[in-house]
Amino acid sequence: MEVWTGVSQVSVVLYVCTLLWKRQQILDVLHRCDLTCAFLIGPLIGPLVAALCCTESPDSYSGAVCGGCCCSVGLICIIARKQKLLPVQNRAVLVTGCDSGFGQALVQQLSRMGLKVFAGVLDVNGVGAQRLRELRRENLQLLQLDITDAAQVEAALQHVQTQVSDSGLWGLVNNAGVLQCPVDAELQPLAAFRRCMDVNFLSAVHMCQLFLPLLRRAAGRIVNVSSLAAEVPMPMFGAYGASKAALKVVSEVMRQELAPWGVRVSVIQPAGFRTSTSDRFTDSVRRHAAQLLATVSAEARADYGDSYISSLSGGLAIMSRQAAADLSPVVDDMCDALLSANPRALYAPGQMGWLLPFLHRTCSTTVFDAIISHLPKYTNQQPEVQRLLWTVGSLFKL
Repeated sequence: MEVWTGVSQVSVVLYVCTLLWKRQQILDVLHRCDLTCAFLIGPLIGPLVAALCCTESPDSYSGAVCGGCCCSVGLICIIARKQKLLPVQNRAVLVTGCDSGFGQALVQQLSRMGLKVFAGVLDVNGVGAQRLRELRRENLQLLQLDITDAAQVEAALQHVQTQVSDSGLWGLVNNAGVLQCPVDAELQPLAAFRRCMDVNFLSAVHMCQLFLPLLRRAAGRIVNVSSLAAEVPMPMFGAYGASKAALKVVSEVMRQELAPWGVRVSVIQPAGFRTSTSDRFTDSVRRHAAQLLATVSAEARADYGDSYISSLSGGLAIMSRQAAADLSPVVDDMCDALLSANPRALYAPGQMGWLLPFLHRTCSTTVFDAIISHLPKYTNQQPEVQRLLWTVGSLFKL
């Protein structure tokens, strides 16, 4: 018994020392708040669980503590290890949607690291493109690239081909996307559904198909930017979530299909980041409010009410204020997907990046719907019929 007690004490000391030794890496992981956080629970409570599961004798108790601590040390070392990054020399990456947000932050980081970067922008004369020009980096090239414009996509392909020659294209980051105003699916115009599918899904697939010969030549990487809404059904994000879910499914299929060619496919699934400033939404909000009132059916308009429908157009500005301004967790994961020796299939940066999917998979429908109903709303109005029913119900209670 004394031997086991001594071993268990040494194991506990080793466990604590490992926590201290790896504290910075663990804090970095916690800061990123990705799926890895879920696995941190195991190492932290491992010794306790092991001790509780085996208490028949002091020897077995000490052995359980020893085993739990050793397993925890191993898990901590695996989780907090620093990924080995591949060399950046002679590697070229094409990133779409670089006018702002994730795309712009990513190309700044990649060009700083020394990769050859092709930054696709929607407006080569716009503010975002000018901001990239001011970096004055020889390894950063701007491309006029509206991914829904076949001519511009073909021109970008020809340009990249001439630049990379026989070495091929190392990375394609399908970051460009659109987010319509958060609106109930019944009220969302079909044009908004089509727009989301065209930009967020079909155009990204088209980019993959056109650039895959260059990617195969380099045995490179495809990084597709999806969304938390692709995995977790969230009210008012029907159009956006459906398009991102489609992209995620195709990405997982392509990951399996392209593995024999050495091409790795990763999905970035951000949760709650601010990719544009709220003042950019002013004009689109006005247009969207008018479009909603013009396209919604008379019956739906009567049930929801004009005040509720008009309030929905301010959802993007509200969402922007609630979102995280620091984009570094997403950019770090994108860089890891591009340059890690062993990239993950799924990255989920963001405070809710792992929690909401976990709850969605494990909770009953009733419990999960109750959780979602208590998340921050994008309007302070209620549909007219619901408001009347609530008022009548309150009167009966009185």
